[in-house]
Parts: sequence; structure tokens; C-alpha cells
Amino acid sequence: MRILVVHNYYGSASPSGENQVVETEVQLLRDYGHEVAVFDRHSDSIRSRGLIGSMAGALSVPWNPFSAREMRDFVASWKPDILHAHNTFPLISPSIFPAAAGGPARVMTLHNYRLLCAAGIPMRDNHPCTLCIKRRTVAPAMRYGCYRESKIATLPLAAGIALHRLRNTWQNDIEAFVALTEFQRDLLSLGGIPATKIEVKPNFYPGNPEVQPWKIRGPHCVFVGRLSEYKGIVKLIRAWRRWGKDAPFLHVIGDGPLREKLLQEAREANVIFDGQLTPSETERKIANARLLILPSECFEGFPMVIREAFAFGTPVAVSDLGPLPSIVDGGRAGFLLDPFDEAAVTRGLRKIWSDQAKLRHVGEMGHLEFRRRYTAEANLDILHGIYSRALERRKVA
Repeated sequence: MRILVVHNYYGSASPSGENQVVETEVQLLRDYGHEVAVFDRHSDSIRSRGLIGSMAGALSVPWNPFSAREMRDFVASWKPDILHAHNTFPLISPSIFPAAAGGPARVMTLHNYRLLCAAGIPMRDNHPCTLCIKRRTVAPAMRYGCYRESKIATLPLAAGIALHRLRNTWQNDIEAFVALTEFQRDLLSLGGIPATKIEVKPNFYPGNPEVQPWKIRGPHCVFVGRLSEYKGIVKLIRAWRRWGKDAPFLHVIGDGPLREKLLQEAREANVIFDGQLTPSETERKIANARLLILPSECFEGFPMVIREAFAFGTPVAVSDLGPLPSIVDGGRAGFLLDPFDEAAVTRGLRKIWSDQAKLRHVGEMGHLEFRRRYTAEANLDILHGIYSRALERRKVA
């Protein structure tokens, strides 16, 4: 097939797992014989233009007529079978979907909740918030200034959500949506995305990596993610400090606005800040660890680090929140933590670490999950099915 992939790359200053997913999926499609073209924009272009760039980006969010015109021309000349969009924020906008009407089947992967939630992540005051999604309104977002804690910054996103709800863009201009988990599918359908059009396809890990023997792994744990409140890193560091000197070393991989605060919090704890590492360096750290911890306080999509931990047979401990419990099969392929109770996190991690045989077994169960659900071949089968059904809906329309 001819597949046109659409993606607005996030800024290079904030490495994005979403960017990595797009590039990996494009390569997968090409490896299996599909002809793939990419229609992209880069958010770095906004920052390089200062205030003018910020204003242009804001105006593009609800509806970009220039993207629509370019898409119309591209579809007419290249004639793709599938248009597969991943992210249209902020420069591309959903204007591309009606612009491609009468041409390819249109598919959109929902890496977050931005179609219905101005913040992208349904969270406010460091707790999950689904007011805008469940009430099908943008009033709470404007009231609280959910995007970057600013009503002005929130306005273009809220305007876009309201516009596309009013013109029924998601009902009429897309043949299939791809959710990363059943939890995300159910929540988005509550918000008005047609449930009959939402398919579930998780992220995958390319290749078949070698699993490090348990006995040669370092006796340490690892956290990988942005150093922000919603990732649960503050409570994790405090839990490590409560654990005391008998705690294993925790390697913290990533960067973010809380770095300096966390360095102070962790002064007397067994915590090592590795900073932002390359993807291959990060994978080596995960492969050699005995536990990966993801104590998120928000509704995640499908964290890349979990599929990597599964691929390398590294056990995971995740928040008992949102889609994470189902990803770890209710605790069979991972451990569950209460992310909002610092003392409970400490107790849970102590108990987990005290039973190394169970740790090893849970890591093996995670690797079985990888072999069953998260290989490139399994993912491609799911994607082909989604494309086929989207094409059928396109014919009916």
C-alpha cells in the first residue's frame, strides 16, 4: 500500500517517545514492502522565530488552511491508500482530514488525550482530571488554564476542541482511531470519539533482544522519564529516602524542571542521577537492572519504557492507575503501587525487593507478554487489520 504518515515532531529540547514511535513504525512499514511518505512539521521552528513563531503556532492549532491546501495537493498527486496521522499539534492541525476527503482512508493514532483535553494529559493540581472529557466541554480547561497553567495558552487548544466537536470532525473525517490501551479507548469514547471507530494497538519493540541472566544484573533499580511532578518522581525519591541505607541504588534517567529540587531531596539517599541518555544507553540500563519503576500520577498512554522492560525481561513496578494495571496484566507481569501514598510506595518497594525469586519470575512473565503482544510482527498484524477496516469504511462512505 501507499501510506502517508503525518506527524508534528515535538521540540528537540524535550525528547519524545512519541517521535520515536512514529519513526519505528515508519521503518516497520517500509521493511514489509509498503511505500511510505511523510508529511511533517517540527515544533523547533516555532521556538526559532520567538514571539512571532509562538503566535503563528497558536493560530495554527484549531485550523491551519495552509496545511489543508498542502495536504489536498499532496493527496491529489501521490494518491495514498492510507493517511495515518500521529500528531497534528501545533502546526499541522486537523484541517488536513477534511482536505483529504475522497482520497485515502484516514487513520489517527491517539498518543494522548489532546482531541478532548487541552492539557493533553488529563491532570490538574497533580491529580487526574477528566472533567472536560466526561462533560464534553472545554469550560473547565478555560476556567483553570490547564495548558501550561495559563488561560491564554489554553485558549487555542480549547478553541480547537470546541471547533472540531461542533463540526463533527471526529465523526465524519476519520475512518479509524488507534488507542494504545483499552482504558484509553473507553475514556475517549466517553468524551465523544465514536466507539465503533476506535481500535486498540499498543506500542511495540523492534527486534528480539537478548535477556541478561539475572545473576549478572546489577542489584539496582531504574526510573526513566521526565523529571516532572506527574511522573511521580518526587514521591519516589522521598520513598527512597525513607527506605534508608539498606535500599538498593536507584538510577534516575531523564531530565526536567524538577532536577535541582530532586538533587536536594536525594542528598542522603541511594540515588544516582544519570541525566538524559541516548536511547541505546537507556536500554542498556534497563536491561541490566532488576526493577524498573514507573510511579506515574497521571493517566499514561502506553509508556515506551514498559515495552522495553518487557523486551529485556526486566520486572516493572507501576502505579495502580489508569491503563498501567492492565498493561502488566493485573499484576501478573508487573507489580502495582499506590502512587499517591509515599509510605505505601516505600513499603511496597521494600516487599518487592525482598523477594528476588519473585522479581525474577515477574520479569520472565513480562518477557512472555512481549513475545505474545509487543513484537514487530504482532504489531504489524494489528496495524494491517486496522488499515483494512478503515478502507472498508472509506468505501461505504
